[in-house]
Amino acid sequence: MHLFSDIRAAVIEALEAMVAAGELPPGLDMVNVAVEPPRDAAHGDMATNAAMVLAKAAGRPPREIAEALALRLAEDSRIAAAEVAGPGFLNLRLAAPVWAGLVEAVLADPDYGRSAMGAGQRVNVEYVSANPTGPLHVGHTRGAVFGDALAALLAYAGFAVTREYYINDGGAQVDVLARSAFERYREACGLSPEIAEGLYPGDYLVPIGEALKDRYGESLIDTPEADWLVEIREFATARMMDMIRADLAALGVSMDVYFSEKSLYGTGRIEAALEDLAGKGLIYEGVLEPPKGKMPEDWEPREQTLFKSTAHGDDVDRPVKKSDGAWTYFAPDIAYHFDKVSRGFDQLIDVFGADHGGYVKRMKAAVSALSDGRVPLDIKLTQLVRLFKDGAPFKMSKRAGTFVTLRDVVDQVGADVTRFVMLTRKNDAPLDFDFDHVLEQSKDNPVFYVQYAHARVRSVLRKAAEQNIALTDTPALEDAAEIAVAKKLAEWPRLVEIAARTHEPHRIAFYLYDLASEFHALWNRGNERPELRFLQDGDPKASAEKIALLRAVGVVISAGLGILGVTPAEEMR
Repeated sequence: MHLFSDIRAAVIEALEAMVAAGELPPGLDMVNVAVEPPRDAAHGDMATNAAMVLAKAAGRPPREIAEALALRLAEDSRIAAAEVAGPGFLNLRLAAPVWAGLVEAVLADPDYGRSAMGAGQRVNVEYVSANPTGPLHVGHTRGAVFGDALAALLAYAGFAVTREYYINDGGAQVDVLARSAFERYREACGLSPEIAEGLYPGDYLVPIGEALKDRYGESLIDTPEADWLVEIREFATARMMDMIRADLAALGVSMDVYFSEKSLYGTGRIEAALEDLAGKGLIYEGVLEPPKGKMPEDWEPREQTLFKSTAHGDDVDRPVKKSDGAWTYFAPDIAYHFDKVSRGFDQLIDVFGADHGGYVKRMKAAVSALSDGRVPLDIKLTQLVRLFKDGAPFKMSKRAGTFVTLRDVVDQVGADVTRFVMLTRKNDAPLDFDFDHVLEQSKDNPVFYVQYAHARVRSVLRKAAEQNIALTDTPALEDAAEIAVAKKLAEWPRLVEIAARTHEPHRIAFYLYDLASEFHALWNRGNERPELRFLQDGDPKASAEKIALLRAVGVVISAGLGILGVTPAEEMR
């Protein structure tokens, strides 16, 4: 059941009847007719903009259309009142049985809220994609949670989702990793490591050094770098990816695909991608204009191989090969996305850190060119996370050397709290993560407030089982607070589709907090008015009817937390 969709269908049917009766002209485009919650709940249960969006094409004042539409809708037994407001908005009040029916529908359908909107379209969501040179830090944590929740949301909305991690193992940074690991290998052999400037200093490489000693003994100590660099690079990269996979698992993140950048080199795949662009007239030899602003001292005009990204919305054309013949960083990224397009995805989503904002237009241009505009690429940037503990910024991790790791955060508060808090702000807004606040048991802590609602649901159900109360799916909704909870439940399918369409999983967290608020308000009213309590002393039938609403709340909270990757609480400790 999707109550907003059902009422919108009733509005469209009434409009079509008006067309058939000659009250409206034929051929009206009704795609923008919407039914949504009113801005002020006092105005009704739903509102439609139908008269406003059709007035110009219909050649009639919007209030006239709204008044005629109200008469038609009044014939629908689900609609208790249809009232024209302002210049032509139409506010609708639904009949009381509708809300009871809504609760019954939630309990009858374990997939209530799940949508077929995606129609099985194939979507690739690439996220995290951290360099395999160190542990995942708190910035990666936010990207991992956001990407994972977005993937789950899209799957819930009917898309076929592939979760993907791009391993940046083809650049100079993995050579630095190898040299850093070699110093830890020397340390394991009893020598003093020489952690020169530019090497990775973190203690996380100590176990890799020890593993190298277990494998090679001391045979590499006096061996020239050229003889061990490739082998140690492969060994260290593999061990780092094992660490990253374990970190992601601790956060509840599992990838479908790990794609190696290295696989693009020496295989003709970069060349094939650029040949595709060249065949479309988008690769040429040229000289870029000087950079805007302050001129770098070493800048000089030189001929390079360029991608004509301005033909697909970029501000400037982008180099893909340097004047010395080496690939730019952009070239393998083009090849990687060419591979994604070739795999037949209908949509691509990349989750980047805030420092990659300058990369958005060029990547969108590349995918547009590679797919001939058929495959949209949405790039979501995740802003910085500021950590606090005991009222002060949280200090760096000794293990990592320079930053707070994902494991530091998860070890402090757990995966469920970490994931929920990371989704309490929109991805492109900075996030303050206060270790003390996220563990508070108060209304101001959304994690606790939502989990407490679910724990209360489970507590009542346990007591009902102890009292042998036979549950029913037919609720008795009499008080305004009970109706308010049912109305919030009605918004769930609509909210899922909006969040999936806009690629904004934080909307799920916000909705769950609002639903929990309505539920707690009803619970608290029961403290003052015994007839509103879910368990009615000596009246199992009344209890079962009250509990039906509570069970529906549990269904939706559990589904929402599932999208966020958070385990619903059975009880609060």
